[in-house]
Amino acid sequence: MSDLKSQPDEYWREKLTDKEYRICRLKGTERPFTGEFNNQKAAGLYLCKCCGETLFSSNSKYDSGSGWPSFYRAMGEGNIEETEDSSHGMVRTEVTCASCGSHLGHVFPDGPQPTGLRYCINSASLSFDPKEKP
Repeated sequence: MSDLKSQPDEYWREKLTDKEYRICRLKGTERPFTGEFNNQKAAGLYLCKCCGETLFSSNSKYDSGSGWPSFYRAMGEGNIEETEDSSHGMVRTEVTCASCGSHLGHVFPDGPQPTGLRYCINSASLSFDPKEKP
């Protein structure tokens, strides 16, 4: 398989909807409380919309009240990369898929225990597999 991080824009524009492309490849965001998975309670796994990498389990999903799907733990070692993001006049930690570089959202240090983290993730960056057991 070719390196997904080096795929040209045309590859992603053909694979994703306009909204998914804007969020996943151009580092956009959804309006709060509008994402497909914000209120989802079903058991399963959350995968990267772009490459299918397993990113989060429903076991670590919780209602943060932020308006975006929130998780206190990512799945697997090395599935997510974190980078300082100083856009929009603030300093945050961006999270991206380690496999394809897709923008997922941000992680904040104000989540519940046991990690104290809040991965605040765009629904458009995710797909959901209810058949897989978390």
